[in-house]
Amino acid sequence: MLNKKNIFSETEFNAQDVAQKPVVISTWDTGLEANKAAWKVLSTGGRALDAVEEGVKVTEASQNCCVGLGANPDRDGFVTLDACIMDEFSNCGSVAFLERIKHPVSVARRVMEKTPHVMLVGSGAQQFAIAEGFPLEEQKLSADAQKTYEEWLKKSEYKPVINIENSKDHGPSAPILSDVNEFNHDTIGMVAMDSNGNLSGSCTTSGMAFKMRGRVGDSPIIGAGLFVDNSVGACVATGQGEDVIRISGSHTVVELMRQGNSPKIACKKAIQRIITIKKEKAKDIQVAFIALNKKGEVGAYGIQKGFSYAIRNENMEKMIQAESWFS
Repeated sequence: MLNKKNIFSETEFNAQDVAQKPVVISTWDTGLEANKAAWKVLSTGGRALDAVEEGVKVTEASQNCCVGLGANPDRDGFVTLDACIMDEFSNCGSVAFLERIKHPVSVARRVMEKTPHVMLVGSGAQQFAIAEGFPLEEQKLSADAQKTYEEWLKKSEYKPVINIENSKDHGPSAPILSDVNEFNHDTIGMVAMDSNGNLSGSCTTSGMAFKMRGRVGDSPIIGAGLFVDNSVGACVATGQGEDVIRISGSHTVVELMRQGNSPKIACKKAIQRIITIKKEKAKDIQVAFIALNKKGEVGAYGIQKGFSYAIRNENMEKMIQAESWFS
């Protein structure tokens, strides 16, 4: 778990220090390492699109029960991955229900750049990836995922855990997993502005652990899990994907910024829409958004407390604790 002393509230940093370019922000504590890779691109004058791809590839390769091939499987015991990417020209690419490919975000970029389509899924996405030279990895669960899956099979119950992404202890020894049989939905989303003032974003996930086979959430859906409008701003979502999809979450946040709202207020208003729809059930879920506008200002908001995001620019490298609807 990240040391709470290293997490700052949104009121503890100077907005003028943040509102600059280049800048990169990403969801959860895994975003710190992802931002390092993105910053190598941004700090040398590189393109935001390259930064957001290289950044989340770090998380995809981490081989834990989170994002990537080391993640917890679906109910049938198979790891399926979703990802999308979007650039400053509104070009976008996406893959869903992709198996045995290490870097789905890079396949999503190839879909964007080499096909007339936006999204490829399942065996078709895998076939395309192989044709593009991506190696087909062994179909085998990581040790942690195998143990956690075996534990889940004892009762085969499913209930998402709020903010599980914020813990590095996803293994079988974690009480939240092995004792109550509640599981997670793991995502890393990233948006960045480069030195030319251009925006791009990416999102990659293993989806909800022990989901129904074939389930796809918001993360690979342009306008839900990710949206970029280079004249306005960019947004990425995390949390329970079905409820992000209901309001076209990231697109909604960008449109709210277009109306003149700050990134944080835009995220808060989008969260309020979900609260209105879910009513009392909102207390049982987590959804959060992070956003970056054309000025380089950043903001975030979640349903539940505990959501944090990572920021990196020339002046800072920090985790920020976002405000939430429920305190």
